[in-house]
Amino acid sequence: MLGKHLAAGVLFRDRAGRVLLVEPSYKADWEIPGGAVEVDESPWAAASRELAEELGWTRPVGRLLVVDFHPARDRRPETVAFVFDGGLVEESDLASADFPDGELLSTGLYPLERARELVRPWLAGRIAVALQVVDGGGTALCEVGERVA
Repeated sequence: MLGKHLAAGVLFRDRAGRVLLVEPSYKADWEIPGGAVEVDESPWAAASRELAEELGWTRPVGRLLVVDFHPARDRRPETVAFVFDGGLVEESDLASADFPDGELLSTGLYPLERARELVRPWLAGRIAVALQVVDGGGTALCEVGERVA
């Protein structure tokens, strides 16, 4: 039995609606800031910890936007991913990002169309759904990046 894997990410965007993506040093696909939830850690605490570890940012994590379920596949366990609202950022915020743990190479703000080219398809769907609910309230439920509720 593989168990479940929990992940937590944070959606940041600018006033033009572009989303913040990070370029990992260990794989080709870009991501939103975040990562794995550790044992005895809440998803929201993991999101805050990952922001500090990856970007050197100590920012409050906002409300829950998306819960996305992925069934077990290949050798990977079931995954439940949480996306929290990080609020608005500006180019100057990106310039102040530090990469203290070496996991990231760079950051950038991208329109959704370009983000779809940089991230995996299920993450592109998750980002699109998060953008739909961020201003309207509520939380969306997804399966493999597709909204189900």
